Formats: sequence, structure tokens, C-alpha cells
Amino acid sequence: MTEQERHEETARANGHEHITGAEALLKCLIAEGVDTIFGYPGGAIMPVYDKLLDYVDKLRHILTRHEQGAAHAAQAYAMVTGKPGICFTTSGPGATNLVTGIANAYLDSVPVIFITAQVVSGLIGTDAFQETDILGVSMPVTKWNCQVKRSQELPDAVAKAFYIATTGRPGPVLIDITKDAQIEKLYFKYKQCNYLRSYNPHIPLNTRAIESASIMINHAERPLILAGHGILISGAVNELREFAEKTGIPVAVTLLGLSCFPTGHRLYTGFLGMHGNYGPNLLTNEADLIIAIGMRFDDRVTGNLKKYAKKARIIHIEIDEAEINKNVQVDLEIHNDAREVLQHLIPLVKQKSYESWIREFRICDKTEYEKVIKQETRPESGDIRMGEVVREVSELTGGKAIIVTDVGQNQMSAARYFKFTEPYTLVTSGGMGTMGFGLPASVGAKTGKPEKQVVAFIGDGGFQMTIQELGTILHYNIPVKLIILNNGFLGMVRQWQDMFFKKRYASTELVNPDFVTVAQGFRIPAKKVEKREDLKGSLAGMLEAEGPYLLEISVEKEGNVLPMVEPGASVSEVTLNYKS
Repeated sequence: MTEQERHEETARANGHEHITGAEALLKCLIAEGVDTIFGYPGGAIMPVYDKLLDYVDKLRHILTRHEQGAAHAAQAYAMVTGKPGICFTTSGPGATNLVTGIANAYLDSVPVIFITAQVVSGLIGTDAFQETDILGVSMPVTKWNCQVKRSQELPDAVAKAFYIATTGRPGPVLIDITKDAQIEKLYFKYKQCNYLRSYNPHIPLNTRAIESASIMINHAERPLILAGHGILISGAVNELREFAEKTGIPVAVTLLGLSCFPTGHRLYTGFLGMHGNYGPNLLTNEADLIIAIGMRFDDRVTGNLKKYAKKARIIHIEIDEAEINKNVQVDLEIHNDAREVLQHLIPLVKQKSYESWIREFRICDKTEYEKVIKQETRPESGDIRMGEVVREVSELTGGKAIIVTDVGQNQMSAARYFKFTEPYTLVTSGGMGTMGFGLPASVGAKTGKPEKQVVAFIGDGGFQMTIQELGTILHYNIPVKLIILNNGFLGMVRQWQDMFFKKRYASTELVNPDFVTVAQGFRIPAKKVEKREDLKGSLAGMLEAEGPYLLEISVEKEGNVLPMVEPGASVSEVTLNYKS
């Protein structure tokens, strides 16, 4: 008797099911708690989709209209639920159409399990119909990937994928499954993975470094907390608030850190970065201690590195060791999970307050309000501004809606002017800056949190990149609220052309379709707003609508999002006023 025959005899004796690889895949997902899949079928993955019909009571499949849409929807689902997103596609173009979405999830540290199909194993390397080396293509933008050629390899591959995607610094993984592995039978047994040799996602707490950090914090005179996406990923929202309130240290957040700290809190100083708030950008260079938690010192946050935070000692709390000292040299590194570190640090720090230091931020707030925010959010005349649209939505929803954005001026306006009161309520594309993200992401966010109001701010350019996902909204009657901020331009590119290319608008002005008619073609109620007096009532009507709704709002055609830290400038060299 061969080893394989002995294995099969033991499996039969233990009552293991004899099922196809396709069915085994679905059972693996169910065992991991999956209930929702986003995807698009094709020839190579057909055995899996055939078996899906037998599991409709346990697995809901959302058929998007493009594979990229499935990837973005799965990422958004993961961001609002805290569970890994799941995405299915076929081989060849189905797999390569995922790459932008995979890269987006990778740069933003979001766990998504991508399942792609492959031609039968005997044809691999022959340039068979719809064969693509998706492992090679996706390797730079996945945390891990593998190819399954035998059905019996599937359970272990899936278990490993979930473990790698969700532990340490999370990220996307990809499993490529040949068609014959989907058809071939195996004796099915599934065991979740909790250990992999040479992979150590949980680093023992560095208590000595944490004690050193507490000493630095207790002696600081002008400290500043920079809170990033890692706060949300680690579930450290409550710990951050407790830490800030005990120490009295002001808090600034990155783009993906938005919603990790209430914007109305007395210690909240604003949003960091190129289009962030004046105070936290300007005063970063006046701080004597920076406590960076779950953030990676991205170039959009630091500006010119040679001029960044030269007066400050820096403590960096970060789960990914590769990010420490990568862009900014730090004085104390704590290579651990943000929540664990804060839980250990809170008892060690003193109860303090920094009223004079915080007053400097409030002075900056007043300057920014008078020079920028007042005109943007409460204009007395002229065209509708993006900022006032965001402000109205924020007030109408009490800051409790999940906000989804596309990329560009709509994104920066939403980040600046929505008052986030609850965590996990911003879904946006950070590191990759993917136009077209907003529409499919709204599908994923609403699918993940059906009880929450989901509002998407999308530019007229980005909307047309994934406009076909209106078909997904129609198909499943997903009650998302879509706001197109229409300025007839690729707005952020036009802004740079205005500011840095002598207003030479090369290929940025758009000739747009009638978005209301397009929406109505998908049987989605829609309305266009062109006058300020119609704005608030139209927004209220949109939010009160039971199903999906699209509101196109004509906004200022050549408006710029300010303040701005211009390329190559220091974070303290902030442009508040600009006239072309």
C-alpha cells in the first residue's frame, strides 16, 4: 500500500468527506467565518462558482461588474468590519484586473484574501488561453501568495492565507488554484493555522523601551501624538483616547488614521499632511517630542525630510519593523502592536496638561478658519464649494455616517471637513491614491455595515473610471448615497497645473455625460443641484431615501483645496492663500 493509499484509508476511517477542491475551498472559507464574497466568474473558476450554488444559505456572493470593483469592494468590506475581505476571479485578464486593487490593499495594510483560478496544471507555461503568471505579477504587492495544483493542498493553503493576512501588519494574500485542483477530489479536513515557521507576527512586548518612552513623555514640554491607521487596525481607539486624556498631549491624525480620535475632542488638533490642517503641520516643527503610533512617516505627512521635526525627539510605535527608521530616523523604537504598547504605557505616564502648547494649536485653528475654512464651508456667494457640501453632510448625519471617498479634491475635502465622531467610518485609498476606488468601495462598505448610512464623495473623473458598478448597486439594491462633486475637471491634477505649471491645463478638462440620466438608466433615483439654496434640502432628501440615490452637485470649477504643503516644502511652510 502506498503512502497516499494509507492516507486515504485513514481519512475514510476518520469520516472525512470525499469532496472536490472547489467544494473544499468553500468549506474552508465557512470555517474561517466568511459569509460574503465579491467576485466575477470565468472559465477557469467555473467549478467553484458551480459549487457556490449549493452554499447560498451560508455564502453571499456579490457579482460586481469588473474585477477591479470586486477588489475595492472587498477592501472596503474589510475596513468597516475588521474581517478579511474575500475576492474571487478567474484566470488571465480576470486575475490581472485585480492588480490595482491588490496594490491598494497592500499599501493600506488591509487583509483581503484574493482567490484566482488558473488553467489546468498541465498547461502552465504553454501560453494557454487566459494563462497569466499571476504569482509573478502580484508578488510585489501581496504579503504572501501561492499556487495550488493539487486539491489536497487547498486546506493548508487557505489556512495559511488567513493567518498571514490577518496577523502582524495585515495585508492582501493571493491563492491561485488550477482548474484541475478544483475538480480533483480530496478527503477534506480543515484546521486553522496559528503558527508558521520563520513567521513571527507577535513580537514579545519591549517593556524596557516602553519604560524609556514613559520617561521621555513625562519630561516633555511640547509633545505631539501622530496617530495613524495602526490605531484602527490594532483596535487601540479607546487606549489612544485614554493615553491622550491622561497625558494631556494633543493628537494629530494621518489620512487613514481619521476617525481613530473624535474630531470634536479638546485634544484633537487636526489632520496631517499635504492638505491637512494648519496647526498640526506648522507645529510639528515646534514639538520637542513626537509620539508616532501606527503610522509610517509617508512623504505626504513629512514634506521635506531634511526640514522635518528638527526640534523633536521621536518615539515610533510600529508593528512593522521595516517602517522604523525607513524615512525618519527616530530616537526610540518600539516594534510592537499599538494597542499592547498603549495598554502597558498608560499606567507609567503622569497626569499632565499642556494648556499653553494646546493654545498654540487653537491660534492656528483660528487663522485657518478665517483664511480658508470660512470661505470654503460657509461661503456667502459664488458657486457651491466642496467643503460646504461635506459640512452639510457632516451636520445632517451627526458625523456618524461611514464616509467613502474617491481620490483627489473630493477626498481631501471630505478628510478636512467631515467631523468624524465614531471609529472605522472613513473608507479611502491612501498610499495608492486610486481614482475609481470610491464607487465600488461604497458597495463593500454598505454590504459590510448595512445598518450604517454610507455616503460616498466622488469626483466626476473618478466616478467614470468605475461607473459600471452602478450595475452592482442596481442588481442588489444597495442603498448607498452617492455624491458626485462635479467641477468638470480632473480637479487635483488641474490644481497642480494651476499652481506649478502656469495654469496650462493639459488634458484635465472633462466633457461629462448627464450623470442623472446615467443613474436613471440603472434605475437609481438621481438629482442635480446647481444652486446653493437647493443644497441642504437635496442632501436631506438623499439621506432620507430608502434605496440608493445619486446626487450630482455642480461645484466651483477652478477651486483649490488649501492649505497645502507644496512639494519640496517643509511642513511648516504652509500655503494658506493662493491666487493664480
